[in-house]
Amino acid sequence: MQLTFHLRKDKANKAGQMPVRMVLTFNGERIRVNMKGIRVLQKDWKEREQRVKANGKREPYNYHIEYNKQLDELDTKVKKLFRYMMLNAIHPSKDYVTNKLSFDSEINLSHEFFPSFHEFIQKGKNVKTDGTLRRYGTALNFYKDFSEFTGYELTFDKINLDFFEKFRDYAFEERQTLNNYFSKLISVLKTFMNWSHERGYHENLLYKKFKAPEQEIEVVYLTMDELMRLYQYEFHNRRLEHTRDTYCFGCFTGLRYSDLSQLSVSHIHEDYLLMNIKKTKTIAHKIPLNRFAKEILDKYKDTVYEPLPIISDVRFNLHLKECCRFAKINEPTSITRFIGKKRLDKTLPKWKLITSHTARKTFVTNSLVLGMKEMVVRNITGHRKEESFRRYVKIAEDLKKSEMDNTWGKVEINES
Repeated sequence: MQLTFHLRKDKANKAGQMPVRMVLTFNGERIRVNMKGIRVLQKDWKEREQRVKANGKREPYNYHIEYNKQLDELDTKVKKLFRYMMLNAIHPSKDYVTNKLSFDSEINLSHEFFPSFHEFIQKGKNVKTDGTLRRYGTALNFYKDFSEFTGYELTFDKINLDFFEKFRDYAFEERQTLNNYFSKLISVLKTFMNWSHERGYHENLLYKKFKAPEQEIEVVYLTMDELMRLYQYEFHNRRLEHTRDTYCFGCFTGLRYSDLSQLSVSHIHEDYLLMNIKKTKTIAHKIPLNRFAKEILDKYKDTVYEPLPIISDVRFNLHLKECCRFAKINEPTSITRFIGKKRLDKTLPKWKLITSHTARKTFVTNSLVLGMKEMVVRNITGHRKEESFRRYVKIAEDLKKSEMDNTWGKVEINES
């Protein structure tokens, strides 16, 4: 960065006074601005110092004190701005620098919202999971789209209730965002605002008033009959067979796909797995192996796929739906979602709703139905939130009641 001041000799007035022009050069860019209200005779200008020299004792006052003060203040302002950009890894553009200097007001060096969000993601790369960082990046793009579409400039000071209402309307009306995803967008925003507040980037706490609770949704899982039908189905396609086996292993152990994908031979012991859980960062978590899980591990032992054939989660979910369609997992399943107050009801064959996430739900639900104690199931799966785990307990209890009615309810009493 280089800042210079010089006289505009081509703009001298009738009295011979010339405006002083600032020239700021950086990264191949150049900003030229005439200093407002400063006109100097050439004899009063010190070329080397780029300042106005004092008038002689018998000469009229030439405002050298006021003019030099104005030039000094701008010099300080520019240096302060470029120091700020360097410390915050901001790549300066011509528009950015011009806007920040604004030349007729105090310099605004409050932290920028979007550059700070990029910093937030960057600082989390060694402590957050890849999935979490991807969600942060997706949320950031959503905020940028909102700002561009509505013209609402996102700054820390403008994250207020007015922003919340405009953002909510944009999400529901323009993007048709489901309520639960909107809740996640607000949750990510509040996490970022907390992070930036702790670092002194802003003093705005209005975001704490934002409320976007998640709505409870249906638990989609495979019943024991459906799971066994899928497990025993004979596929004539290796990729589908591999996908089925990996999914079923998740159904038999309760592991997330993120943990299945990092499973190695060193984690496997005779009757259990011992591994670190990626999402919760649980160290040396122990997962018992039932006979079905052992059968799958034995199948791939000493093969190139050992311990499990793993592919990307996107391809996995596509193949999994195909597997369930072949295995005739066709039970009509109704789901309800909301976009704002608008209710969306759909009934689909269950195979269309099966994803890698349903393996864990299948394990929990069937374990409870089979009579495994709640405490044991939670210990195996590592569920921390009571409210999320209670949903599975309720499903298991409802199924048990249904079975009770279907069996004991059919017993007839001979009153003769």
